[in-house]
Amino acid sequence: MNLAAIDIGTNSIHMVIVKVTSGQSYEVLVQEKEMVKLGVGVFANKMLSQRAFDAGIETISRYVQLADEYGVEHIITAATSATREAKNGREFLDRLIQDVGLNPQMISGKEEARLIFLAVRKAIDLKKQNAMVIDIGGGSTEVVIGNKEEVFFKKSLKLGVLRLLDWVGDQGPLNKSKQETLREHVKEVAGKTMKEASLIGFSKVIGTSGTIRTLGEAALEMKDVNIINSVNAEVIKVKDLEKIVDKLLELPADKRTDVKGISENRVDAIHLGGLLLLELLKMADAKEITLSDASLREGLIIDYIEKNGLKLSDLVEGKNIRERSCLLMAMRYETDIEEKKHVSMLALQLFDQLKEIHQMDSDARELLQNACLIFDVGLFVNFQDYHKHAAYLILNGRLRGFNNEERIMLALMARYHRKSGPKKKHEIFGQLESKERTLLKGLVGILRIAVALDKTKNQWVEKVHCELDQENLEIRIFGDATMDLEIWEAQRFSDVLAKYLKRNVTMLKG
Repeated sequence: MNLAAIDIGTNSIHMVIVKVTSGQSYEVLVQEKEMVKLGVGVFANKMLSQRAFDAGIETISRYVQLADEYGVEHIITAATSATREAKNGREFLDRLIQDVGLNPQMISGKEEARLIFLAVRKAIDLKKQNAMVIDIGGGSTEVVIGNKEEVFFKKSLKLGVLRLLDWVGDQGPLNKSKQETLREHVKEVAGKTMKEASLIGFSKVIGTSGTIRTLGEAALEMKDVNIINSVNAEVIKVKDLEKIVDKLLELPADKRTDVKGISENRVDAIHLGGLLLLELLKMADAKEITLSDASLREGLIIDYIEKNGLKLSDLVEGKNIRERSCLLMAMRYETDIEEKKHVSMLALQLFDQLKEIHQMDSDARELLQNACLIFDVGLFVNFQDYHKHAAYLILNGRLRGFNNEERIMLALMARYHRKSGPKKKHEIFGQLESKERTLLKGLVGILRIAVALDKTKNQWVEKVHCELDQENLEIRIFGDATMDLEIWEAQRFSDVLAKYLKRNVTMLKG
């Protein structure tokens, strides 16, 4: 069986084609990489440029043709930071569906971190020790701690080489003052995460991604180490990285290739990636870093193989038969359950804080909680109109513990969690009793906002606080990250709740 995985990254788009040999092992047949730089400008203006948009579609179309030549049976496709945060990211994925025939997943930062760690522990012998894995991408940096048995900690930081390039504003050298300003920015974004990671404990730091491997290769070149095929498992001293990065920070972009190991297609932001890496290693109190050639695309392959070798029923837990049934459906259709539990947490905060005015009961609360687990199962069928596919799957799926009315409510909550809200002209909604239609509008209003508050799928919104008067509802959003896109999206989808509560709804940063 041949499989392919396409990683639509912020800096590069990669594909790996493998032949699954036996059990959980595979043989790599071909690897492709194109530095499309999809994320250039995205973190400043929240849009994929037309150049990057077109280049991304063309590159992925070529990859799919190559996969067809290798007789690939399934192409796993994942989009990361740039696509998550661009306002036209959905349009980009829609084009892939329509023009290329793929069914891409927009994965969360935490899921990206988990998949990267899956690949790393196949590439590096962790023995019995805990390891911290750092992956610096174009738009985000993933930090994971785990061992060969399990993952203990995973975070996605709003730090990446193209994001920092947008933040700095140009590709030029950085003087001491600018360097210090950038270091303070890195500390502000990453400080809390690195402290939490240090409390868990680790004895090894591993670096993945093109940025870290490039810097590592430059350090090895400086020491005249002969790189035969791969830098996997090579250990680099932090003091050697410092020499490389100090030099890169002083050079203009067109001179950075003078440093052996630095390629022309990385000169725009490699110095920023170097400063970021050194600051993270300093916070981790690390004196060396082990390089790994593992990546998200290998993690996607490993995850697919492992999932298809497991019985779903062995993995499902829940407080009652209803929740277990929804979790089983979510797993069957490859939904990110951790992300859905985060959406559920936000939805229940809104439900509980608004209880005095919405007057819905505990049964409605449980229905909302379960809907949060399965509202996007339709993505398994197709990204386009996935809310409608989700409604069909829920109506026709074997959800145990729910009566017919409750299954209809769950299906319609999935149907209306995005795009237009409930309309009486819609057949199934129109057939509900007046009381049920009213209840559905209230639940859908809350669900739409909760889903929108995880727009980038990074779980950056930690809590919400509602402030009410007779005419207005202000929902204050709290979290460590910027959350601008989440607030923008939640405001867009506040219409149904505003009508239900008969109040103006405003989303504000706490």
